Amino acid sequence: MDVTEYRRDAGGWLVRWNPVLAEKAVREGDWTNKTIAEYARDRVAAHPEQVLIVEGERTITARTLYEKAQRLAGWFIRQGLQPGDVVSFQLPNWWEAAVIDLAACMTGVVVNPIVTINRDTEVTYMLNESGTKIMFVPEAFRKFDYAEMMRRIAPALTAAPRVVVLRGSFGTQLVFDDIIAAEAPLETLVEVDPNAVKLLMYTSGTTGRPKGVLHSHNSILADCVKMKPVMQLKEPDHVFCPSPLTHVTGYLWILTMPWYGGLTAVTIDTWDPKRAFELLKRYQCALMLGATPFLQDLLGVVRDRGETLPALRYYLCGGAAVPPSLIYEAAECFSNCIPWRNFGATEATTMTAPPRSRADVRYGAETDGRLHHAEVKILDVGTGLPSLPGAEGEILVREPSMALGYARREDNEGNYDDEGYFRMGDLGHLLENEYVVCTGRRKDLIIRSGENISAKEIEDVLLRSPLIREAAVVSMPSRKTGEAICAFLVPDTDASFGMAEVSSMIQSAGLAKQKTPEHVQLVAALPKTASGKVRKDVLREIAKDYSPT
Repeated sequence: MDVTEYRRDAGGWLVRWNPVLAEKAVREGDWTNKTIAEYARDRVAAHPEQVLIVEGERTITARTLYEKAQRLAGWFIRQGLQPGDVVSFQLPNWWEAAVIDLAACMTGVVVNPIVTINRDTEVTYMLNESGTKIMFVPEAFRKFDYAEMMRRIAPALTAAPRVVVLRGSFGTQLVFDDIIAAEAPLETLVEVDPNAVKLLMYTSGTTGRPKGVLHSHNSILADCVKMKPVMQLKEPDHVFCPSPLTHVTGYLWILTMPWYGGLTAVTIDTWDPKRAFELLKRYQCALMLGATPFLQDLLGVVRDRGETLPALRYYLCGGAAVPPSLIYEAAECFSNCIPWRNFGATEATTMTAPPRSRADVRYGAETDGRLHHAEVKILDVGTGLPSLPGAEGEILVREPSMALGYARREDNEGNYDDEGYFRMGDLGHLLENEYVVCTGRRKDLIIRSGENISAKEIEDVLLRSPLIREAAVVSMPSRKTGEAICAFLVPDTDASFGMAEVSSMIQSAGLAKQKTPEHVQLVAALPKTASGKVRKDVLREIAKDYSPT
């Protein structure tokens, strides 16, 4: 029986709360009832000169991060921010994000990281729905002008936030460095409920709009609590994480784990496999986290150079389809490393642990990890009853690092069962009653280079065109990005168009260019069921013939 109730958070959200699971999480040590700000205060007192973040060639100490966060926190207070208010940042893997995140935690403010590929349409939606008070952006990154975007979308914002520009300036906008230099520091941490919302992170869904995932201080930190010991990480180990800190993996390992675990986060703002190899080698990193394309590129460098990385003990691979052959190759190239596929989501972070030894590498290659501090149910898709042992079914999970639900209460509907388990939207089975094997997804998502892309969002844009009568967007395999985007389009009578026109439609709608299909196939009709539903399973099979190399 589910004893979950809804309660009003300081930020105004109705969040899911299960007192039985909460008591268990505290009793078993998964919830520490401390915030990252408290861990940071204690760490600075004990090890002020410890380097916590390496961003390319920059090294940032605990003292530097903490003192800058104190000044930004003081500015937050003087701007009138209250616990539960939201600040957003759309930043690459820059050390300043750690300052923003910590300052928010010091004051009870909620952070909303926004992926850098998002553009006008997505950013406008997220800022409006979250009620963001302050927005941090680069002046420019990868030839895109974020400060100009903020000026451009201002008329569409319900209550335009104050904009703070990093590593540059923009007219009358506030500049991050100027704020840090001028403000008096916050001397005493604001008292914060560890069960209050700390993180709002948007993830693409099948609804065609992003869904805001809510995590508390306790729930997001629970991932660090369980993952540090299971991978035998200890101070002063270094962790290389090129994954965006605006994704949950990067957020956990770059912004959270250094304060909690005393591990140094090494990162880069733009992926470069040769540079990554040099950083891994220079800092003798014990762990690397990254989606399939990162591992593929890194192995290419290893093959070219004929060198290996003997200090690397684990490679955690996820976020996109991971071929078993890739894990086996990594185990062969990295002689002291246990590479493994993991399983989790923004809503329910890392659910699985690596194989216990290199002798068990097949579990790292052919499963998605062994269950760790997580309860899982496999339900028959047709009946909703528990599947037979080893049989495929829908995967549901309940764990201490599970989110408090979604920012919109209606998004919770249907995503939890009557025992409080979260529906992952994936199909799979358990091997030896311990290892998760994911066999597919019920959600109609495309995971391209670790990014969740909604097929419906793209379809909605394409169907606005008078040239297109019907549209169906599906995934197709890609060696480079894990999955790529294939659009099957039924033209309107006598209409003629191709990839250039489709690309223009995506750009004109203000969507990220990564949502542009890699292949467009014009068809006379879409395959459908008797009830008129498009057979996307059939289209996915056809799309394999168009897969990019």
